[in-house]
Amino acid sequence: MHTVNDRELLALLCGDPQAGLAAVLDNYGAMIHAIVRRVLPDADQDAEECVADVLVSAWRHAPQLQRDARSLKGWLCVTARNTAITRWRALRRSGTVPLDEAAGDWMLTPQPTEAEEIIQGLVLDLDEPDRTIFLRRYYLLEPAREIARRLHMTEHNVNVRLSRGRARLRQRFIETQREEIRHA
Repeated sequence: MHTVNDRELLALLCGDPQAGLAAVLDNYGAMIHAIVRRVLPDADQDAEECVADVLVSAWRHAPQLQRDARSLKGWLCVTARNTAITRWRALRRSGTVPLDEAAGDWMLTPQPTEAEEIIQGLVLDLDEPDRTIFLRRYYLLEPAREIARRLHMTEHNVNVRLSRGRARLRQRFIETQREEIRHA
């Protein structure tokens, strides 16, 4: 099966939204669904609505993603996770999520801070396979062993790439902040 690249998908989304959404679903639907189900494991209808919300959001943001030459896959990962977290919180507030599931909410931030958004952008700008490793580890919450298996690497290699990548991200984040201070 031929895999359409992100640039082609974004062009299709902008030019023919119906075909573009079908192509995004074919290429990334399983990934989006898996991310949403990690946050909403027991909410079938809500999970399906989240997937639909992510697809609509991709259609709406396609021109900007195309203009900025951003990674559609990375953007979909982040958007799926954030959309599912927002839906989970709404369910919890309405009393549909059991209390024991709600207890873990302290780990989830309400809205990404400016720093978190900068870091998300830096992660999405990483070269492969580091971008995939970071997205799978920190957004999909996959263990290093599973990432290594998927990417045909050793677990040690994945952990080393994560460690070095965190150091690079830290340095780039500091540089970004220094630039912002200079321009302020």
